Amino acid sequence: MALVPTGACRPAGIAENGSRVIDLRFIPHAAAVAVLALVMGAAPATAKPNLVIFLSDDHGAIDSAPYGAGDVRTPNMTRLASAGLLFEKAFVNSPACAPSRATLLTGLYPARHGAEANHAKPHAELRKLPSLLQELGYEVVAFGKVAHYRYTKDYGFDHFAHDGFHEHAAIPAAIEFMQQRTSDEPLCIFVGSNWPHVPWPMDQTIYAADQVLLPPTFVNTPETLAARARYYAAVEYMDDELGRVYDAARSKFGDDMFFLHTSDHGLQMPFGKWNLYDAGVRTAMIAVWPNFVAAGSRTDAMVQWMDILPTLVELAGGDPPRDIDGRSFAPVLRGEADSHRNEIYTTHSGDRDFNVFPMRSVRTAEWKYIRNLHPEFQFATHINRGGLRSGRRYWPSWLEAAEHDREALGVVDRYRRRPAEELFYVANDSHEQHNLAMDPRFSGKLAAMRDLLNKWLEQTKDPLAVFGNPLLHGEEPTMIE
Repeated sequence: MALVPTGACRPAGIAENGSRVIDLRFIPHAAAVAVLALVMGAAPATAKPNLVIFLSDDHGAIDSAPYGAGDVRTPNMTRLASAGLLFEKAFVNSPACAPSRATLLTGLYPARHGAEANHAKPHAELRKLPSLLQELGYEVVAFGKVAHYRYTKDYGFDHFAHDGFHEHAAIPAAIEFMQQRTSDEPLCIFVGSNWPHVPWPMDQTIYAADQVLLPPTFVNTPETLAARARYYAAVEYMDDELGRVYDAARSKFGDDMFFLHTSDHGLQMPFGKWNLYDAGVRTAMIAVWPNFVAAGSRTDAMVQWMDILPTLVELAGGDPPRDIDGRSFAPVLRGEADSHRNEIYTTHSGDRDFNVFPMRSVRTAEWKYIRNLHPEFQFATHINRGGLRSGRRYWPSWLEAAEHDREALGVVDRYRRRPAEELFYVANDSHEQHNLAMDPRFSGKLAAMRDLLNKWLEQTKDPLAVFGNPLLHGEEPTMIE
């Protein structure tokens, strides 16, 4: 009997040696794990597997080949998906770097860890992930952007390096560290890529503008297509780094390894980063755990970044803390469960004066509700208030198009003006273009989702704070350095 991972070219049914083939793409993950155990025999439990976590920066799930993107090349993500478990519904807790990464390393919602606004750091007295793993006998190290740049020193890593803005030396340094390491202690190594965070490569030979597709939420201009092509080049840079780190880890640790790839939030283009739409908060997450995770499998279990901390602690042989918000999804990895969360709660407060627009949301498998706390504020970000590396190369073309194109005007107006409430049936509106909050046919669903969010806000004691100086409607956005 043979197992065929996702993406294999051999027809299902017959293997090269004539044995029966089971294609894991067509059975649930839990069943796939059971098949794996039957075929391979019971795998001996590794008491303390080496933990390798690779983080990409500003990269949404939708911009990845194994998640269905046909116009961007991510061969190493595809390779990981063929070797492990792909989470279809993984989400961050905030679509900005600092609060998202603080949640990863504390297991807490932003309102509880304190790094709500971007460029903030969590409360010093909180226990962080490194100390939990160190207590279990692990050496815990970080290379690159793992915490938010220079805040890495506040998290208690045994060693960290190259955590500045776009310090690409982090990747070869992490690989060298693994290759030269001689300690018998189990290792947890975080490797943070700076890609595809801006500034994107100016190289136009990797992708041409006519090779990329635009989401329906964008204004189709030559400048936007060129920006998208540069972003895809940055995604490919990240994917190359992912492959190098994965190969180095496999060479060093063999099967004695749990490898996780994920990203802190979506891309820095309109309706992505700094937004609670899925383009901003739905992230790629792929786990490879030889002999435990069925190769080429997928799960619809809904998980969030705050769940990574307790998961790693459990895999390391410990008991996850009880006073955190995260919950271990190790049962999903082991095939013991096909579900994890019923609701996903996300929060965004702002990013200095570039973006002062607090919002909160709740998402189920089929519905998304967003509450914009101050609809009197004008929505703005680095994209229309920053420099060339952010959005000034293409945003003016949107404004120009809006002067004579009604559809473009609608996109620009939607970017700037957000209603108090938004309700989307995400099951068939994946780009969240049809707000149903004002439709009387869905008043019951709106009330139910509103009630869910209210209860969560009360539970987390969210102060609903405003950070920075808001831009009001009618005010012209000024450039910020």
